[in-house]
Amino acid sequence: MSAEATSPGARSRRRGRTSIDLRRLGRAALLGPASRDRLPDAIGHVADAHRAHHPDADLLVLGKAYVLAEMSHRGQFRKSGEPYITHPLAVTLILAELGAETTTLTASLLHDTVEDTDVTLDQVRAEFGDEVCYLVDGVTKLEKVDYGAAAEPETFRKMLVATGNDVRVMSIKLADRLHNMRTLGVMRPEKQARIAKVTHDVLIPLAERLGVQALKTELEDLVFAILQPEEYERTRAVIADRATTGPSLDTIAVDVRRTLREADISAEVVIRPRHFVSVHRARLKRGEMRGTDFGRLLVLVGEDADCYAVLGELHTCFTPVISEFKDFIAAPKYNLYQSLHTAVAGLDGAVVEVLIRTHQMHRVAEAGVVALGNPYTPVDGAEPVDGERADPTRPGWLSRLLAWQESATDPDTFWTTLRADLAQDREISVFPADGGMLGLPAGATCVDAAYAQYGDGAHGCIGARVNGRLATLSTVLVDGDTVQLLLAQGPVPAPGDAGGVGGLGDSGGPGGERTGPVAGQAQEAAPGPSPEWLDHARTPAARIAIAGWLAANPESLKVPESEPRAPGAVTAGRRGVANVVVDVPEDATVRLAGCCTPVPPDDVTGFLVRGGAVTVHRAECSAVGRMAALGRSPVAVSWGDEAECRVTLYAESFGRPRLLADLTEAIATAGAAIVSANVEPPSKQRVRHTYTLQLPDAAGLAGLMRAMRDVPGVFDVRRAQHEPAP
Repeated sequence: MSAEATSPGARSRRRGRTSIDLRRLGRAALLGPASRDRLPDAIGHVADAHRAHHPDADLLVLGKAYVLAEMSHRGQFRKSGEPYITHPLAVTLILAELGAETTTLTASLLHDTVEDTDVTLDQVRAEFGDEVCYLVDGVTKLEKVDYGAAAEPETFRKMLVATGNDVRVMSIKLADRLHNMRTLGVMRPEKQARIAKVTHDVLIPLAERLGVQALKTELEDLVFAILQPEEYERTRAVIADRATTGPSLDTIAVDVRRTLREADISAEVVIRPRHFVSVHRARLKRGEMRGTDFGRLLVLVGEDADCYAVLGELHTCFTPVISEFKDFIAAPKYNLYQSLHTAVAGLDGAVVEVLIRTHQMHRVAEAGVVALGNPYTPVDGAEPVDGERADPTRPGWLSRLLAWQESATDPDTFWTTLRADLAQDREISVFPADGGMLGLPAGATCVDAAYAQYGDGAHGCIGARVNGRLATLSTVLVDGDTVQLLLAQGPVPAPGDAGGVGGLGDSGGPGGERTGPVAGQAQEAAPGPSPEWLDHARTPAARIAIAGWLAANPESLKVPESEPRAPGAVTAGRRGVANVVVDVPEDATVRLAGCCTPVPPDDVTGFLVRGGAVTVHRAECSAVGRMAALGRSPVAVSWGDEAECRVTLYAESFGRPRLLADLTEAIATAGAAIVSANVEPPSKQRVRHTYTLQLPDAAGLAGLMRAMRDVPGVFDVRRAQHEPAP
C-alpha cells in the first residue's frame, strides 16, 4: 500500500490516541525477530492493545505473522527513511486499539507482503489459512502495468466486492489509509492533494457507512489540513484562542454529574472535544463561538434503560432544546450507530449538546464494524446454510453498491458513479405494499424504489401509490413511506429488442411519468422508461438500468411519423437565446449568468435586471437567493433543443513547467473550444485557472472535467458557483 511519511496535519490527531515511536520500532525491526519463546519486541505494544480488548487472545500467530512480514520487507524503506515494517506495524496497532480480533490483525501485518515482496497468496494460505489469505488478497492493489489508468478504480472495485463477502477487508484498508495520511508530508504537494481528494470522496464516506467514527474523524482532519490549509490554520487558531464567553464545558459537566448522582444513576460524564472539521462547521454555522461550542458532553451508562433515565433527569433539571433531540437507540442509524442526542440550556442560557449511550454503544460508535469482532464465527456450532455465511454487518447500501457495480463495466463510469453514490450521506427505509423493506438513499424517488424492488422489470412501471395515494414517479420518498408500484401488463422490451415501444409516447404526466393505462387495463405493449426518468433517479442502479435501456432502444426517443410533432421550442410571446426559452417581452435580451454558467440539464431560473434584460442562473446559485431577498420575481425558464453550450470552469493546480500547455491540450482533445482564459499569479505554489469553454454537447462536460483533473499537477476542477472576486 505504498505509504509515505510525516503529515502537515499530524497535529490534528485525536487526543489520547497512542503515539508510535517510529525510531524505536525501526531499531527493533532492524534487529529482526526475537527468539521463539517470546514475541518480537516490535509488536509488544500491539499485543498490549490487543489483550486489552481480547484478554484470552492467542498471540503466537501474531508473532508468526510479524516474522514473515519483517523478513519479507527487510531492506525496504519508506520515503521518511524508516524501515518499511513500521507501516504494517502502525496499521495493526490502529486496528488493535479499535478492538479488532486476531485474524484481522494477522492480515494487517501481512497486508503489503503480496503486493510489495516475493510472498505469494499460496504461501499466506498455507501458513495462516483461507480467511487471512482472503483479507490480504482483498486489500492488494492491482498492477498499474496491467490496468493502466484504470488501476485505481478497478482496485477499489475489487476491494468493495471483497468487502461484500468480508467487511474486515475495508477495515484494514481504512487503517492503512489513515497511517498513510498521517505520514504524507514527504510527498510532493500535488500527490498529497490527489491522495487527500480520493480519501475525501471515497474512504471517508466508507468509514462513515461502516460506523468507524474514530478513523473517519481523524481522516477528515488530515484531509482538511491538505485541501484547505488556510481554513485549517484559521480553525486551529480559533481552537487555540478558545472562547471564554459563558460557562465552560467543565462547569456544566460538574452540574450534570451532581444531578445524576442525586438521582442515584451510575454514569460516567466526559467531555468530548470537537475535532477540527467539526469546529470549522460549527463556526460557519454559528459565527461567534462560545466555550460550550468546542465540545459535547458524553454520558456513559450500563443499560439501555439507564439512557432514558439520564435523559429524563437532564430534561427535568435543565431546559431542553427540543429541536435537538434525536433517538438513535429506538431507531439506529444505518451504520450501526446508537445513542440519544439532546441539548440543554443552563440558567445563563448557555447551550451544551449531550450524547447518552451505553459503554457497548460507545464502543460500536467509535469502532463500527471493527467492534463486532469476527462476524462469521458460527453461533453455538451452527453450520452455514447452503454453504453461505450470514453477514450481520452487510448493510443495504453495500448490497446496492455491489449490485449496480456489475452493470458499470467501464472503469470511468464506475469511479464517477461510486463517488456520486458515496456523496449521499443519509438513508431512508420504505415499505413495499406486498411486504419487506427497501433501503434507499435520502432523496430517492418512486423510480429508485421501482428499480430497487424489480430490477429491469421496473422498465414497465407506469405509476405508483405512496401511502395509499396515487403519486407521480418523480415523488421524493421519506423515511417510513409505504410504496405500491404499478407495473404494465404487457411485456417490456429488453435492451436491444427490435420491437421496443418508445417511452415518450406515453409520457404525458408531469416530469415524464406515465399517464397511460394502469394495471388491469388492456394495452398492446408496455412502455419502457423515458429519458425524463433519469432526472428523477438518484440511485446508480436505476440510472444505469435506464441509460442502458435507452441506449439499446434509440427508437424510443423518436416521435412516430403518424403522430403530430411537438411545437418548436420558441413560441409566441417568448424569446430563445443561448438554447434557453424564457417568458420575456419581445424586445428583451437574454443572457446566461457568468457567476454560475448554467448548461443543460441544470435546473435554471431567470430574473429581470436593469435595462429589461433577463439573466438566467442555476437554481442553486447564491445569486438566486439574493434576487429573491430583493423582491425580484423569477421568470419561467426552460432549455431548448440545441445541444451546444458554454460553461466556465475553475482549475486549481500546483505550478509547474508546461502546465498551461497540457491543460489546453486536454481541453482541445475533449472537443471543447476555449472562448477565454485567465491564469492568476501563483500564491503559495498554487495556481488558479479560469476557462470559459464552448462545448458541442453538454453531455460531454463530465468527461471534460475528468480529463482536466487527470492532468498532472491539477488537484481540482469545478464549475463556477459564485460571483468572481473583484
